[in-house]
Amino acid sequence: MEMKNNFQFSIRGYEASDRRDVLALLADGVQEHVYPAFFRTLAYPDHVGVALSVCVAGYVLGGSSYFQALLFGGAWAGLLYYCCHEVHQGYLQRRLAAARGKASFLDGFLDGSSLWVAETEVGGRTRVVGAVAVQGVKGDAGGRGERGEDRTGGEEEVEEEEEGVFERYGELPLMVVSYGRRRRGLGSLLALKALETCKGRGYTRLVVDSSSPQAAANALYQKLGFVQTASHCESHANRWISMLARVDVLTLEKLL
Repeated sequence: MEMKNNFQFSIRGYEASDRRDVLALLADGVQEHVYPAFFRTLAYPDHVGVALSVCVAGYVLGGSSYFQALLFGGAWAGLLYYCCHEVHQGYLQRRLAAARGKASFLDGFLDGSSLWVAETEVGGRTRVVGAVAVQGVKGDAGGRGERGEDRTGGEEEVEEEEEGVFERYGELPLMVVSYGRRRRGLGSLLALKALETCKGRGYTRLVVDSSSPQAAANALYQKLGFVQTASHCESHANRWISMLARVDVLTLEKLL
């Protein structure tokens, strides 16, 4: 069903022809958080202390050279930027690699019932400026479970099996809005579309993974009633890179 607001956004089911636009939105959405993550990690007290120590070391080793001090300090800042870039770029590459496979999160939603795109007119042409997806999960009540293409919607949210009690809940594997179309209510429309879908399928809750640099997205989730339930700094990157990047992965949930 198509939905519109005062800014002439329309939300419709995802189609195969939208693939390139959605992947481009995903790439832009991930890469834009590199600089915020870098400035956040640069300002951590312990990292500031290391930067000052490195600058002093450069000054002394360079024979009272201010240039050497700046050079050493710049090298430390460059290392932190590299770590932040690696964490985000590695995540993006994994998502893009999955999107080229047969079992990707995009290929699984070709019927348009679990992934939607938002369109608007730009320069007389209709362009995709946002996307949101819902993925059904069955797992232990209160915990993470196995993801699947759960589109039944009419089944009971909790099943009792020999192993224990299971629930069906939703995850948000993708929600992105084009940078130039933000602060116009589109993010809220997409999130509400996901919430309505989860309620219609009888899911117990909606879970989304975010990160500490995504300040605007986290504020939107909290405004819609999501509560942070977990946080960690582990990533696919090398352990030392993850430690230096200091990017916290946040889990937020909303009960339905």
